[in-house]
Amino acid sequence: MKNNFRLSTQPRWKEEEDVVVLEQDVDLRSIILFNDNVNTFGYVIEMLIRYCKHEAVQAEQCTYLVHYTGKCEVKRGSYDELEPVCTQLLEAGLTAEIQ
Repeated sequence: MKNNFRLSTQPRWKEEEDVVVLEQDVDLRSIILFNDNVNTFGYVIEMLIRYCKHEAVQAEQCTYLVHYTGKCEVKRGSYDELEPVCTQLLEAGLTAEIQ
């Protein structure tokens, strides 16, 4: 018995896909931490880990930048995300602002 099948590498159908792209304008801001002559390195590192969710090395690097340059961006996001974090840093006695 002879088979009359032909194998084709071309599909017999065409798939179409609609892609919807959602764009959202997010106004990204930064929390800037400023140097002060009150808080210790260890305390600032602890606060950055607690409130900004930094890893220990990141918190330490930010603390050195603040000490030697006077300020450092410690967190980025929308204003709504940053406002409670900045408030916690301020309540902890650090000098910070959202820019």
